[in-house]
Amino acid sequence: MTTAIIIDDEPMARQLLKGMLQEHCPHVEIVDLCANLSEGVKSIHKNRPNIVFLDIEMPGHSGLELLDFFNPNDIDFSIIFTTAYNQYAVKAFKLSAIDYLLKPIDAASLIDSMERYSVSLSNKMDYSILKENLSVSNQLKKLAVHTVNSIDFLELNTICFMKAEGAYTRIILKDGSKIISSRSLKYFEQTLEELSNFTRCHKSYIVNVNEITKYVKTDGGSLIINDSDKISIAQEKVKEILELLNI
Repeated sequence: MTTAIIIDDEPMARQLLKGMLQEHCPHVEIVDLCANLSEGVKSIHKNRPNIVFLDIEMPGHSGLELLDFFNPNDIDFSIIFTTAYNQYAVKAFKLSAIDYLLKPIDAASLIDSMERYSVSLSNKMDYSILKENLSVSNQLKKLAVHTVNSIDFLELNTICFMKAEGAYTRIILKDGSKIISSRSLKYFEQTLEELSNFTRCHKSYIVNVNEITKYVKTDGGSLIINDSDKISIAQEKVKEILELLNI
């Protein structure tokens, strides 16, 4: 049995999520419902849940402040954030590879989230990256990259381009180093789709527009990245790329 607590300032939201879990995820036992962050912290210490469903937007407190009450090494529970639609927050969740549920929560999303929880039990999440990406004083900064043995957190502005390699993706950085991710190029396309400086310029490539130093018109068209790497560009993408470059 998986144990869970729900932290949400809205009574109806707490009861609705509890009911959905009981109906669709009977292996999850709800051990407590908490109306605020203070109650939630006490309940975590008392009940030692496996999962905390945490509303990120509560009056007077951000759900992220929960992390301030625990040493990072003492966070032995998984957090699934719940939030009303907030475009910036959703970008941050995607980039940080942290699970979230959009309100109003639907059954299919909840079931998918619990399946992801089961798969990721062996991976310890770094919530500090989410906190950094959600900081109002910063732009979105880091991307969580799954490799075979780890999750690497890359500064977005260090990425030059990504290349599809079957079900994997090769990521090339400014310093010339390369990382092989166990996620597909399609995954990164969906994760980065709302960031204007990253675009899929070819079926095999995603490029950081800021690193383009030349567009070559001959031989079907290509892009020079960081004055060194030459990558292909699909003809239907030429106009979009030039517009992104303000040309």
